[in-house]
Amino acid sequence: MDHSTMALLGVAAGLIGLLVALYFARSVLKESPGNARMQEISKAIQEGAMAYLNRQYKTLIPFTAIIFVALLIFKSWPSAVSFLVGAVASGIAGYVGMSITTRANARTTEAARTSLNKALGVSFRAGAVMGLSVAGLGLFGVAGLFMVFGDAETINSFAFGASAIALFARVGGGIYTKAADVGADLVGKVEAGIPEDDPRNPAVIADNVGDNVGDTAGMGADLFESYAATTIAGMLIGFSVFGGHGSGEMLFILIGVAGILSSIIASFFVRTGEDANPQAALNKGLWGTNILTAAAAYALVHLILPTSYTTANGIVITPNRVFVAVICGLVVNVLIGLITEYFTSNQKKPAQNIAKSSETGAATNLIAGLSVGLKSTTLPVLTICAATIIAYQAAGIYGIAIAAMSMLSTAGIIVAIDSFGPVADNAGGIAEMSELDPSVRKTTDKLDAVGNTTAAVAKGFAIGSAALTALALFNAFSELANLQAIDILVPTTIVGLFIGAGLPFLFSAYAMEAVGKAAFDMIGEVRRQFREIPGLMEGKAKPDYAACVDISTRAAIRQMIIPGLLAVGTPVLVGFILGKGAMGGMLAGGTVSGFLMALFMCNSGGAWDNAKKYIEEGHHGGKGTPTHAAAVIGDTVGDPFKDTSGPSLNALIKVMGTISLIIAPFLH
Repeated sequence: MDHSTMALLGVAAGLIGLLVALYFARSVLKESPGNARMQEISKAIQEGAMAYLNRQYKTLIPFTAIIFVALLIFKSWPSAVSFLVGAVASGIAGYVGMSITTRANARTTEAARTSLNKALGVSFRAGAVMGLSVAGLGLFGVAGLFMVFGDAETINSFAFGASAIALFARVGGGIYTKAADVGADLVGKVEAGIPEDDPRNPAVIADNVGDNVGDTAGMGADLFESYAATTIAGMLIGFSVFGGHGSGEMLFILIGVAGILSSIIASFFVRTGEDANPQAALNKGLWGTNILTAAAAYALVHLILPTSYTTANGIVITPNRVFVAVICGLVVNVLIGLITEYFTSNQKKPAQNIAKSSETGAATNLIAGLSVGLKSTTLPVLTICAATIIAYQAAGIYGIAIAAMSMLSTAGIIVAIDSFGPVADNAGGIAEMSELDPSVRKTTDKLDAVGNTTAAVAKGFAIGSAALTALALFNAFSELANLQAIDILVPTTIVGLFIGAGLPFLFSAYAMEAVGKAAFDMIGEVRRQFREIPGLMEGKAKPDYAACVDISTRAAIRQMIIPGLLAVGTPVLVGFILGKGAMGGMLAGGTVSGFLMALFMCNSGGAWDNAKKYIEEGHHGGKGTPTHAAAVIGDTVGDPFKDTSGPSLNALIKVMGTISLIIAPFLH
């Protein structure tokens, strides 16, 4: 089988993924959207989400155009076109996913009036539209561009286009969702003493919109970027290791084929009983994908790789050794998910200990949450280290790239499981605001509780995959820049190392500050409406939801620019001023520092959130107590940790890597 045929298989599998996404979308839209009140609320959420997405992409058009022209002038027209295709594909994935998830929320609420399984089916199929769009467009884009231009180095700007959009989607979406969430929580829950999703809260629609722009569009763009970057970096390494176009290079596309087809098959396993735990149903889909991908990868490596191949530096590569690397990536996928679940779930000791610490106030809650976040970095780091060593011992740097690709090949089901969460969360809010029977909210709460865990696990997956992607990008950069080693005794290398390690801190500071500024405006607006709208607290008047949606939208668009430019501009300056050795040092420092910061921030934020939910279940006095108020403050601090700065660091370290591939040939 020649490389053109293998690329064609990638195009076909990507197209199949998109067609199945269309099938799931149509099946969701066939469901009843409920009564007039439910449809009104759902429409408000949908309009707010799409308005934000439209403004975000319009803001990015000049930025995209400048990079397109620069690549056209200084690189080549295929590189410029590949960049544009990557940016547009990422945008399309966001539009498609957001459009369906914001239409599925009321349909999930209506389905919850019938059964838990039906509600799970609607919400999961909506999430699967986003998941399969991400994987399908990623595979279709990479394989299609390779067929047209015939060279992975030429199309590596496809990954940069995806990275640029993902960076702004993550930062902007994170600012939006947390400005709304903080305003809704601090004024609604703490000051006014009203429940979550209470229709009297002016920020409640903005909060529901934020769930979608952060956890649907943001996560989708993040993993689309990882998928594209890992595939292309792996192909570059495969070309170098195996000395030309062939099976070693194309295996990355074929593993993507195996992953997307496995995700499609496993998505039909997701079913649950009325009294069963929906988490078990989602686990069937996840485990099914991993097992099917492993089986297909075993067949692929034995089918297309040579029986034995010795690289230029003496490493012997065999199909079984490459399969060991595949298993490393899939095991990292599972282990990081389990570790993240342990440190963030309200059924586990870390979050329960934070809840206990809330009995003595917000200060002890914050101390406990910070310590959980710091502790949570150790096991994932050891997991990545072990996988890296085993994969390298099995097949050299090629093995590391294969491990990253096998992990990312399951992105379709991971994004599906993650995007199901905001749909379930919105469904619960719609049930509350529509004043449906409490049994409906009870059903949606079961799904929402699972959604909180899957969101944390998906963030762990995104961080772990970002680390492996960064390693693959780093190795690809060393190949393109002809960098044999990085000498840390050279002063410019040390400078690059320190700049790279420091960048995630400065980047996180800007993102956190942006949430604080946006939340300040949001809190002022919510307080104003409670104060100035007669009868609002009594439920006799309707709040101005649109004003809060507009505050979050304007703040997110305005505040995302500086972190975005910082992430894109710094690697270019370091590379051209200090050289390729310094650039290598920066990639190393940024990857390690960003990975640790992302783990710390996402896990501490997730633990604070679930500690609050544990108290709201009735533990330690329950809602309305000083213990609960302390936990709400901890959760409010954790919100920008887990949904803004932490996830955005994934995009940061990958943007650094994809830019390095673009500029590598020009560095001295």
